Amino acid sequence: MRPVLRMMTPVLAAILAVPFAAGGDWSQWRGPSRDSLLVDAVWPDALTGNLNLVWERPHAPSYSGPVVQDGVVFTTETIDKSTERVTAYKLDSGEVVWSKEWPGAMAVPFFAASNGDWIRSTPAVTQGALVILGMRDVLVCLDPKTGEEKWRVDFPTAMGTPLPSFGAVCSPMIDDGAVYVQTGGALVKVSLSDGSLVWKALENAAGMMSSGAFSSPTIATLCGKRQLVVQTRQELCGVDLDTGGVLWKQAIEAFRGMNILTPLVIGDRVFTSAHSGKAQLFDVSRGEGDVWSVTEKWSQKSQAYMSSPVLIGDSIYLHLKNQRFASIAVADGDINWTSSPFGKYWSMVSNGKQILALDNSGELLLIQADASELKVIDKQKVAEDAWAHIAVQDDLLIVRDLRAIKVFRWK
Repeated sequence: MRPVLRMMTPVLAAILAVPFAAGGDWSQWRGPSRDSLLVDAVWPDALTGNLNLVWERPHAPSYSGPVVQDGVVFTTETIDKSTERVTAYKLDSGEVVWSKEWPGAMAVPFFAASNGDWIRSTPAVTQGALVILGMRDVLVCLDPKTGEEKWRVDFPTAMGTPLPSFGAVCSPMIDDGAVYVQTGGALVKVSLSDGSLVWKALENAAGMMSSGAFSSPTIATLCGKRQLVVQTRQELCGVDLDTGGVLWKQAIEAFRGMNILTPLVIGDRVFTSAHSGKAQLFDVSRGEGDVWSVTEKWSQKSQAYMSSPVLIGDSIYLHLKNQRFASIAVADGDINWTSSPFGKYWSMVSNGKQILALDNSGELLLIQADASELKVIDKQKVAEDAWAHIAVQDDLLIVRDLRAIKVFRWK
């Protein structure tokens, strides 16, 4: 077990790197800042007796996390293996505001069938636009107030790109009037106003093991330049937001290209970990003539799978492929501690001191962040088969499992 480091530089650097507002609505994958960090959140000291169900509505399956804007929560579902639907509910009461559906299902390969063949991508919402990426790589933009369709882009048809074998997985990101998303054939930037293509980059070859990235991008400032940080099935990259030019890239080892988690930016460093690969922290630098380079600072044996990490203090907290939970030192990659096994997947949210972790079994854990040992403060069963990312909106917790959407309130 590794002693606690006292240096706070990594967390300060990470806060400075965040491109989005730290507060506000849970409007996209992993929340307002796309890193599962809610720096101003105050949570109770226990779950038991403090978490009450406000409302619940039944739903067909989905892996999409719920998103929120202006007191409305949006969730997706795949109905009868043939139709994709988005429903908007009033967050305080569960009253239906509107519902919209379209044909959009597909079957995944037999060896992935246990993971389901329903919609995977988490939507993103901003004023005047809700964007959803369906299983068949079709990006749909709706009016969040009415559900009226504003535009859609069928990437396989419009761009001649392959249909992702496992369905579209990447969660779109909205920034400065544009949508960024990894499709079956490339990373693309499209206009938020009409869906027109601005640029495409990091094009990949057709094939089950190379097309259709699993990881969702983020935006961060590295070496003084705001950029897209994105992980394809083979590489970790920095991409120019305006031009789509690749600033830097680094090959990542992974079984069958299963680079799934969203990279964690810590100042001018980027952390990632892949299925059957390893955990790595890279230094990104920018030299004369705007020449970029990437250097591995450290690597070690920890293998992630589907769960994205959170940073608290000078430690990375990561749910692993072997179903254990680990604390890893930012400074040198030393493993502070590793837990006994939990479930196959965790979605996590942190307020900088505590972690809310939703296990795929539906058990919610409240954890005190501590680099010296795992401290589970409390746990409570809140769902069944909970593979969608948990959302936290003020004093509300929004849970989407394979059968329902549920809203809980802190007491």
